[in-house]
Amino acid sequence: QVQLVESGGGLVQAGGSLRLSCARSGRTWSGYSMGWFRQAPGKEREFVAAISWSGGSTDYADSVKGRFTISRDNAKNTVHLQMNSLKPEDTAVYYCATNPVAYIRRDDRWYDNWGQGTQVTVSS
Repeated sequence: QVQLVESGGGLVQAGGSLRLSCARSGRTWSGYSMGWFRQAPGKEREFVAAISWSGGSTDYADSVKGRFTISRDNAKNTVHLQMNSLKPEDTAVYYCATNPVAYIRRDDRWYDNWGQGTQVTVSS
């Protein structure tokens, strides 16, 4: 079993920053990529960012490109999402997830372990 726990969410004014973290515990294995997704009220879950096992490849949704940065520390089993220049439309519950291959994929159907989510609210 794998457990993912997100943290770092909260309330921030537009233009502000937050840093989300995701800690993985449980069964140990290597070679998995990680992703961040979000779901706003009344909307479907959407891809935000992903990072390969090595950290050498990253991918971002167009809506966050240039504002968000994903990173990972495999020694600490953590992945982070630095969110800058936040906008009210970034308000959502943010989830991290593992994808059991080393390379990046956007489709959430490939992700097999999910955290419980952390709420991000951006006020205007």
